[in-house]
Amino acid sequence: MLEVSRLSIGFRRPRGLWRREVVPALRDVSLRVRAGEVLAVIGASGAGKSLLAQAILGLLPPNAAMSGEMRFQGAPLDAPRLRGRRVALVPQSIAWLDPLVRAGRQVEWAAGRAGLPAPDRAPAAAAALARFGLGMAAARRFPHQLSGGMARRAMLAIAALGEAELLIADEPTNGLDPENAARVLGHLRARADAGRGVLVISHDLAAVLPLADRVAILREGALQETAPAAAFQGNGMALASPYARALWQALPEVGFLPAEAG
Repeated sequence: MLEVSRLSIGFRRPRGLWRREVVPALRDVSLRVRAGEVLAVIGASGAGKSLLAQAILGLLPPNAAMSGEMRFQGAPLDAPRLRGRRVALVPQSIAWLDPLVRAGRQVEWAAGRAGLPAPDRAPAAAAALARFGLGMAAARRFPHQLSGGMARRAMLAIAALGEAELLIADEPTNGLDPENAARVLGHLRARADAGRGVLVISHDLAAVLPLADRVAILREGALQETAPAAAFQGNGMALASPYARALWQALPEVGFLPAEAG
């Protein structure tokens, strides 16, 4: 479905009075999201996870320098044409919501973009919000009146209405209590099981492992490895990279077992 091949991204900045330089941020990243699967991209803050999502959606700032290739369904990725229709983003920041428009109205806009006739948009918006545990009280609020978790669920409702073939969810469970986090992750898994592709970006390996089919590990802008989720078990010796093993072994539930143990 989505193929990213040798993607590198840097940012141009002045160096002295007359020269400019490019500061690298992502280096030679290749990965694939298949239809019917969840690919989790894991890394610490600053690893380049959100930058990858912005590149796929064509949302990089003007000073970005990008090389490599991205293809969607076998054709070169045309992000502006596909964005919000065949490829959707659930962003990390609630600043993506219009601060002057009530949450329910913004979900209705998404219903319109999805092609629903005007009489059906309000009921569809209410159903989408209810799917993520939000009622009419939340729908009547402006974004600044919502908690961070409620705003994130409203953005998920917007993305869900579009029925995009590929959904990119950037830190989808941040600020959510366990019940609503499970609700969100269950929705993402259901989308993949229905034949769509899901790319989940997270710093929380433990949270996304039950959801993911494969896991890509980023570190300081470089891809360490992409492994089946099933490789994250036991002592992690099925993982190829030392960094991925260390990340797995650092989880409290793994017990801090040494890499050499059986």
